[in-house]
Amino acid sequence: MHSIASCIARVKQHRISILKYSVFLFSISGFIAMVLFSHEMVDLRATVAHSPWIHPLSQVGFCIATATALFYLWLAFNAFRYKPVPGAADQDLPTLTVVVPAYNEGALVQQTLRSLATSDYPPEKLQLIAVDDGSKDDTWTYIENATREFPGQIIAIRQPKNGGKRKALYEGFRQATGTVLVTVDSDSIVDKDTLRNLASPFVNDPDCGAVAGNVRVLNRKSAIPGMLEVSFVFSFEFVRSAQSVLRTVFCTPGALAAYRTDLVLNVLDEWLNQTFLGREANIGEDRALTNLILRQGKSVLFQRNAMVYTNVPEKYQGLCKMLIRWGRSNVRESIKMGTFVFKNFRTHHRTSARILWIIQCMWTASSPLFFLMTLSLIALFPVPFLVVSVGGGTMWSTISALFYASRYRNRDAFWAYSYGVFHFCALAWITPYAIFTVKQTGWLTRDLAVEPVVAHIQAVAPENNGVFAVMPK
Repeated sequence: MHSIASCIARVKQHRISILKYSVFLFSISGFIAMVLFSHEMVDLRATVAHSPWIHPLSQVGFCIATATALFYLWLAFNAFRYKPVPGAADQDLPTLTVVVPAYNEGALVQQTLRSLATSDYPPEKLQLIAVDDGSKDDTWTYIENATREFPGQIIAIRQPKNGGKRKALYEGFRQATGTVLVTVDSDSIVDKDTLRNLASPFVNDPDCGAVAGNVRVLNRKSAIPGMLEVSFVFSFEFVRSAQSVLRTVFCTPGALAAYRTDLVLNVLDEWLNQTFLGREANIGEDRALTNLILRQGKSVLFQRNAMVYTNVPEKYQGLCKMLIRWGRSNVRESIKMGTFVFKNFRTHHRTSARILWIIQCMWTASSPLFFLMTLSLIALFPVPFLVVSVGGGTMWSTISALFYASRYRNRDAFWAYSYGVFHFCALAWITPYAIFTVKQTGWLTRDLAVEPVVAHIQAVAPENNGVFAVMPK
C-alpha cells in the first residue's frame, strides 16, 4: 500500500511532464499511422497527380499549407514576446463605464453584474450600466435584484422592445461617463482583477485604442464546451498574444472588451447604422467596432490577465449557429478592413496588419474549393484520405494541446484532439456556407432553448487557476 501511495504521489508531482509527454506521443502516433498505411495511399497520390482539377488544387493547397506554416512560426515568435500589462495602481486607473446588454438571460445576468460590482476596481471610478433589450423572460427582474443588491452602483435601462445587441450597447454608451468603455456579455463572469487589468494598457499608452479580454468557457462540463475551451485558449491567447505584439488584434470580443470613449463617440452613429449590401448589420458589432478603432490609427491590444468566463452552446445546433454568425461577420468585416488596411491608416505596424489580413482572407476565400475537394477525395478514396486526415489532424492538434497544457496544466488539453476530428467531420462546411450566405442577417442563437441557469457561481481555490465552479440550484 505504501508503494502504491508513493507512486500516486510521484505521478501527481510530475503530472504536467506526464501530460506533455502523453500529448507528444499522441501526436507521434498520427505520424506512425500515416507511415503504416502508406501503401494504402499510392492510388490516392496517383489520382491527385493526374486529375485535371484535383492536382491544381493540391498545388494551391501545398502553397497555402506552406504559407500557413511560416505564418504560424511568425505568430509563435511574436506570441512568445508577449507580456500582459501589469495592473495599474488605483490613482492611475481611468474612469470606467461597463455596459452589460441582456436579452432573455434570466438569473445569470445578476451573477454577471455581481461579479462586476464586487471587482477590485475603485468604486468612485466605476459606472455599471445594465440594458434589458426587450427580454421576454424574467431578465428585468434579475437586473432589478442586482440594483437592490448594490444600491447606487448599477444604472438599469429597459428597452420597450428587442432592438438587437448593437442598439442595446448604443443606449448604454450614450449614458457613459467614463473615459474608457467596457462591454461584457450578460452570460459572463469576470475575475476580481479583470477590470483593473483590462483598463491598465490605457494608462501609459496613448496609442492604445482598444483592449481585448481573455475569453474562457464557463459551462465546460459537457463535450462541446470542453472542446471549445481548448480551442478558445489557442485562438484567444496564442493568436491574440501575437496580434497584440503587432498592435493589431482583429477582434475585441463582445464577452469582454474595452475602448477609449472618445474614439467610440467619433464613430458611434456610423457603427450603429452600419449596413452590408443594403441590409442592416445587426451581427458582428465587436469586430465592426474594432475595425473602426483601427481605422482611426490606433492600436488594439490583448490582456491575457483580464479573464472572463462565458457560456457557450452545449448542443451541435447552437454551436453551428454561433459559428455561422461569426463566419459571416468575419467575411463582412474582412471586406471592410480591406478598404483601409493598404492605406496609410497609421504610422506603425502597417505591414504586419496587412500580412494578418492577407492570410485571413486567403484561408477564408480558399475554404469552399478545399471543402469540395475534400468531399471528392472522401468519395473516391475514403480509407487513405481518412488516414491522412486523422494523422495530419492529430499532429496539428498537438500545437493547441501543448499550448493549453503549458498554460493551464490540466488534462483538458486532450480535448484538442477531439475538437480536431469534430471540426473536420462536422464543422468544415461552416466557413463556405457563411461565405455564400454572407448577406443573410440575424442573431440565429437568440431563440434557442436555454438550459436552467446556475444559482450562484463562486471562485475556487487558486490552484485551479481562478476557474469558477458552477453550483446548481
